[in-house]
Amino acid sequence: MKGIQKVRIFNKKIKYDFELSRNITVIRGDSGTGKTSLYDMIAEYTRLGKESGVNIECKKNCVALTDTNWESQLKGFKNSIVFIDEGFKEINSPKFAKLIKNSDNYYVIFNRENLYELPYSVEEIYQIKTSGKLHTLKKIYSHNRKYIYSGNNNSISGIKVILTED
Repeated sequence: MKGIQKVRIFNKKIKYDFELSRNITVIRGDSGTGKTSLYDMIAEYTRLGKESGVNIECKKNCVALTDTNWESQLKGFKNSIVFIDEGFKEINSPKFAKLIKNSDNYYVIFNRENLYELPYSVEEIYQIKTSGKLHTLKKIYSHNRKYIYSGNNNSISGIKVILTED
């Protein structure tokens, strides 16, 4: 799956409205900020559909991954947005990372810890911002960085060595 995916999830009490632009998005934050509430809404919708009282507006299927039979679940999700709560036990396993890397899904992972096995961008780490009933995502790391490259330019002038950490 490629491109920006707009997601709106709501019930009578609360509304989440956000966009996803990469295959792995990490949502961090303190307790009580709405991470588990969002996951629970999606889990209820995954289990009960519209009978859950949850509405999901998105062009892609939004589903919640659970610890029970997670490998089969992941293999069954195609072209979906998969939400994973921070209590998921296999989050840092190489097996889980391999399945994610080889899928066509987007993943939204609620987690306060570093995810060393997964290739996610610093640009896709968010926290939940609340304004009344509306919840949106706010990038944790600001855009005030100076990039040494732009667009499709393959040459970087004046730079002789680039040191990276893997």
